Amino acid sequence: MDSRSRAPLIPRRILFGNPDRVQARVSPDGTRISYLAPFNGVLNVWVAPVDEPDNAKPVTNDTYRGIRFHIWAYTNEHVLYIQDKAGDENWRIYSVSLKSGESKDLTPLEGVQARIENVSHKSPDEILVSLNDRSPEYHDLYTLNIMNGERRLVKRNDGFMGFITDDDYRVHFASLMTPDGGTELLKPTEEGTWEPFIRISMEDALTTTPIGVDKTGKILYMTDSRGRNTSALVALNIETGEKTILAFDEKSDVEDVLVHPVEKHVQAVAFNYERRRWNVVDDSIERDFSYLEKVCEGDLDLTSRTLRDDKWIVSYVVDDGPARYYLYDREAGEARFLFTDRKALEQFTLAKMHSASVKSRDGLNLVCYYTLPVGSDQDGDGRPDAPLPMVLMVHGGPWARDRWGFNPYHQWLANRGYAVLSVNFRGSTGFGKQFVNAGNMEWGRRMHDDLIDAVDWAIREGIADSSKIAIFGGSYGGYATLVGLTFTPDRFACGVDIVGPSNLVTLLESIPPYWKPMVELFATRVGDHRTEEGRALLRERSPLTYVDRIRKPLLIGQGANDPRVKRAESDQIVKAMREKGISVTYVVFPDEGHGFARPENRLSFNAVAEAFLSRFLGGLFEPIGEDFEGSTITVETGVSEVPGLEQALRMKKN
Repeated sequence: MDSRSRAPLIPRRILFGNPDRVQARVSPDGTRISYLAPFNGVLNVWVAPVDEPDNAKPVTNDTYRGIRFHIWAYTNEHVLYIQDKAGDENWRIYSVSLKSGESKDLTPLEGVQARIENVSHKSPDEILVSLNDRSPEYHDLYTLNIMNGERRLVKRNDGFMGFITDDDYRVHFASLMTPDGGTELLKPTEEGTWEPFIRISMEDALTTTPIGVDKTGKILYMTDSRGRNTSALVALNIETGEKTILAFDEKSDVEDVLVHPVEKHVQAVAFNYERRRWNVVDDSIERDFSYLEKVCEGDLDLTSRTLRDDKWIVSYVVDDGPARYYLYDREAGEARFLFTDRKALEQFTLAKMHSASVKSRDGLNLVCYYTLPVGSDQDGDGRPDAPLPMVLMVHGGPWARDRWGFNPYHQWLANRGYAVLSVNFRGSTGFGKQFVNAGNMEWGRRMHDDLIDAVDWAIREGIADSSKIAIFGGSYGGYATLVGLTFTPDRFACGVDIVGPSNLVTLLESIPPYWKPMVELFATRVGDHRTEEGRALLRERSPLTYVDRIRKPLLIGQGANDPRVKRAESDQIVKAMREKGISVTYVVFPDEGHGFARPENRLSFNAVAEAFLSRFLGGLFEPIGEDFEGSTITVETGVSEVPGLEQALRMKKN
């Protein structure tokens, strides 16, 4: 790539530091808006009059970890948010009063995970929550008073995955995982027992799920793939069993459902194959969507609406810029721009994200997204002028997916001179049950083959230099990185693993207790650690088993408090590598869990990763500089493998 056409270096801090303003919400009465924004360098909740968004004031004062989720209570005078400790995912629910400024911990219980299940306009002072305070494995349902923290048991959980409730906080259904990995919906009886309602096979379990009931309580909305491949949105008459299909797509599953805030009927359904598109099923909002689709480029999302449904907050996601938020006045038929989430990005020329459908070796269509450095594709044909070093980014889950839109990792790496490729390998969700089920029992096998097939495609298309390809991912993507360096040790020049499991037996033996109600999900789709045959399969698919095959540089990042992929998963492969004289760089954060929530820690790890990739792939890198400031980064081993790391750690100590 000609250096004259190369885009200026985008500072990591702009891509991975705190956003300016994000998660915009409108209050139920439409008088205020709220959002998350930094206060003294930490994400907090800010509130402003709806007509004066720039006159916002912080209403919370988190000083360390930052708030990542908030909603309005129907009092219109309280904001609710959740927070854990150092990444342990034992969430607590907090309420802050806008009148007094007082913030209350409504669930002050050690070692307990609280979840917000429902917030209803019918009970402004109370919300519906679930707590595993009685048993670590099962979350019981409670009403919780946001004024004083008083709670009342609504339904004891004796083995269910969850409940379907209404705005009166009545329980209509409970969901249960069956021994074969399927699910069952049960209805409560007047006698206090449960009776079967719907049984869903394992093949349909990830693509068939209840959404909720309408205002009458007589209609159950579901995504439903039974008798078809992709999930449709259906309305099921609970009394008669009559099923009506409201919307479907032949290539993709239901991705999102828009439900009226009071009447609780479905109004629009989103699908996403390569890009998101909305299917409006309620004529009363057809005009709104027709207008909003013309307001701004990008994929539309409705993020918040008032109780009267006269004001909406909508956002637009693009691939080459920050997200844009608008306040839409339905009565006036006009959308007013509010703000972007990262204004500093607007000064840079960002790269476009391309999509491609790649054939796997056994004929599956793999929806992929790739990004090329600005200036590397002079004729604009979606292929660089010469093959580039490439980073394969593998998503987590694995029951998740990659999407089109702004991706800070794609922009960061493309800006440093790499092509970046993300692959929706089999087992990814959103592409029908046949595709997701093709990943069953294929960890470390055909799921990995799909990644290799996409890499081979990128090489054939002249996108990637075959000698300079890295594999990089978190959670399942971290596992895929370890698989890449052990199962196919000559395919990648290096790897970056974040919170990835190394031993599938110990991974499944140490899942959080509240995942027990869905343990059959893992047994039927990964392997059954409770049987000797299953353990043998899991050991065969575990990178730790083949640690002696690692020949390429590896960087590992781990949160010490990760409840999903315990620190032991990284510790044991690092220990095995060191015992065999194989070098590895191991970064640990004592105040993080499954991923790095604090921006200071994200910045410090990505600074290390950038220098690591530059050494082994040859791309540009921004010096570590001050990106360790405020971070709790520790490096257990392999300091000398990363340029500038020893000096940065020494400066941090001083």
